[in-house]
Amino acid sequence: MTQNYSDLDFLPLKVVSVGRDGKRRFDKRDRKRLIEACLQPGVSVAGMALRAGVNANLLRRWICEHQKEHRDTGVTPVSGNAAAFVTVVESAGTEAQPQLPRLAPPHREAPPVAQRPAAPSRLTVEMPNGITLRLECGAQDATLVSAMIETLGRCDVPTGR
Repeated sequence: MTQNYSDLDFLPLKVVSVGRDGKRRFDKRDRKRLIEACLQPGVSVAGMALRAGVNANLLRRWICEHQKEHRDTGVTPVSGNAAAFVTVVESAGTEAQPQLPRLAPPHREAPPVAQRPAAPSRLTVEMPNGITLRLECGAQDATLVSAMIETLGRCDVPTGR
């Protein structure tokens, strides 16, 4: 992903003071700008830390503290380049909802009088992307299970392994 670095003229961070312990203190305004730049989608925190001249772990801690501070106050800062509106496109199709397949009602037989209740059936499906789906169904769920099997058979899931 390409990153526009033209607005990062404050990097590397300016050191305001150095304590007796060797700990550097940075300009608060530039530090805040660095944190906000790191919160943009697709930005490498480690790469930004290198550009800023700070340790990546320290920058991550600053980001966590910033997020915690805004989570505690309930205020969420809005980025200056965030879109104010989201484009909505209306489709020209006349059909608003996709048609679901109509399944034939299951053939029901009367259970014998002396029969015990059946144990629930288990259906386990492992998708190509590694997700495992486990369903536990009773006899009354036969229509639902049939619909699930038919739908999963039509699924086109990319492999995630």
